[in-house]
Amino acid sequence: MSVSAAPVTHLARPHRPVVVAGTLGELCGPTSGFAELPLRLWWHPQRAFDLSQHTMLLWMYENVLREAIRIDELRHHLDGATLVRVWPELNLPRGVRAAWEARHPRLRLRTAA
Repeated sequence: MSVSAAPVTHLARPHRPVVVAGTLGELCGPTSGFAELPLRLWWHPQRAFDLSQHTMLLWMYENVLREAIRIDELRHHLDGATLVRVWPELNLPRGVRAAWEARHPRLRLRTAA
């Protein structure tokens, strides 16, 4: 008798599945200047992030990865090469990290390096 495993659903937080891009190449968000997140992704009055400030860039990526519910939100606000570069520094819920590393082993290898 064989038992098939159900796909694992990773959660960003209770009742919110993690959204993961199919490829890192489709993430073509801004890499410089100021980026403003919509209220749905960041409910603070000051929603612009200065991407030249490393801590602000990390903060923005963490919020988008946690709060995104649609692939287009990831595509519009994240950059694939930047995500790979900063991945080890991001403070993410376990479910978010696990989902992205399962889909993109390159990120897991970056964390191990």
